[in-house]
Order: sequence, then structure tokens, then C-alpha cells
Amino acid sequence: MTAPSRTHLVLIPSFNSGAALLDTVRGARARWNPVWVVVDGSTDGSEAALRPLAAADPGLRVLVLPRNGGKGAAILHGLEEAARAGFTHALAMDADGQHPAASIPAFMAASAARPEAMILGLPVFGPEAPALRVRGRRISNFWAQLETLWGGVGDSLFGFRVYPVAPLLALMRRTRWMRRYDFDAEAAVRLFWRGVPAVNLPAPVRYLSAAEGGVSHFRYGRDNLLLTGMHTRLVLEWLPRLPLLLGRRLLARRRARRARGAAIRP
Repeated sequence: MTAPSRTHLVLIPSFNSGAALLDTVRGARARWNPVWVVVDGSTDGSEAALRPLAAADPGLRVLVLPRNGGKGAAILHGLEEAARAGFTHALAMDADGQHPAASIPAFMAASAARPEAMILGLPVFGPEAPALRVRGRRISNFWAQLETLWGGVGDSLFGFRVYPVAPLLALMRRTRWMRRYDFDAEAAVRLFWRGVPAVNLPAPVRYLSAAEGGVSHFRYGRDNLLLTGMHTRLVLEWLPRLPLLLGRRLLARRRARRARGAAIRP
């Protein structure tokens, strides 16, 4: 894509992403304009190759944070800058090559059709996906679906998604959480609580081997403890919200029945 969008941008947080970062950025830029990279205190020099690219490409911007704050913190920084520049939506994708750059146009089109919604990726796993990761995410997905009363959050952890900038910024400014690995799940649940509907689109996900340049910062024990604490907080907040969520669910069902009735009337 050569013509820049004035409303939607691609936002790529990166921490020590190695050689995969350059491939990810090139893939994203081939399909969207603009693309912003937030270098989250990287120490591997992976952003060095981006500087000459950004200098020659007005569709690429590189933001550098002095120290690592976590994925959510990097996205927050990018959202603040995006809001100041007048953007209304941001597609977040990982820098490590797992997320499909080829799906960017379809996700942006879905967002343009439903600007009030968050467009959530539903991961389609290949045979190389670690079974422990695939099975383990079901636990977080169950809790996220409970916390939203099965309101449409198909996958809580897949970070390839389009966010409306204003409501997400408002949420993140009010809390000190949502800064690290727990960002994706908490963002989806809290946006749903705020009344932002979810649209789910399938997207392939790749797990690159070390020989392919794959880099993973996932730590099974640490990050699952982080998710456990996050869902504990959300459940404690969910309980007093339950009457409101139930009322919203019943209202949505009534509207759907009325719409079906209107559709079959002669």
C-alpha cells in the first residue's frame, strides 16, 4: 500500500526481536502505510537496521523507549503518539514473525466497516505450534469468556488485532496494570466491559524455530502467574458488574430476536 491512511496504522512493539524484526516490518510496510515500531528498551541492536529504512521511508516511524517496560507499556506509548497524530485505530502485531502481515488489509477493512469494534484475531495454528502453548491458552480463554459472559472474545491471548485508540487509551490511563504479557487478555475484557463489541477473524500464526530466527520471551511459570493474577483481579471486578453484563446480554438477545422477526415478515 502506498497511500497513507489517516485513521489506521500498524503498531509493532519490539523487545530484542533479532533479525525477525526487519522481516516483520518489511512485510507490514508492503501491505500498509503507515507502520510504527516501538522499540521497548532493546539491547540486541535489532532496531539499528530500521533507522536507515525509516530515514528513507515516510511511511515508517521508529519510536525508542530507553528501558524495557513490557508489551503493554510499548503499545501505550505508541497509542499516545498515535492519538496526538490524529489516528483513530491501531493494528497491533508482534515483531517476532508469528503474526501474518498478509492479513493486515483484511483486518483494517473489517475495522473500517465496524469502527466501533475491536477486531480480534482467531489464531489458526500450524503443526509446528507447541502443544503446551496451544492447550495452555484454553485456560485464559475460558476465564476471559466467563468475564465477558461469552460475549464474543474468541481468543484472549492472540495479539494480532485492531483496537479503537480512544477507548483503549482511556482504560490504560486509569490503571497501572495492562503493561506486560497480560496486556492482550485484559485489554479485550475491559474493552468489552466498556461496551466495545468484538469481531473475530481467523488468522494464521507461525512459531519460528531458532534456525528460522525465532525469538520467544515467553516464560511458562512467570507468565502464567502473571495471567493468574490478572484474571483474579478481573473476576473480583466482574462480580459487581455481573447484573449490568447480564442485562446487556438479555437486551442483545431481544434485539436479535426482533431483527430476525422483522426479517421474516412479508
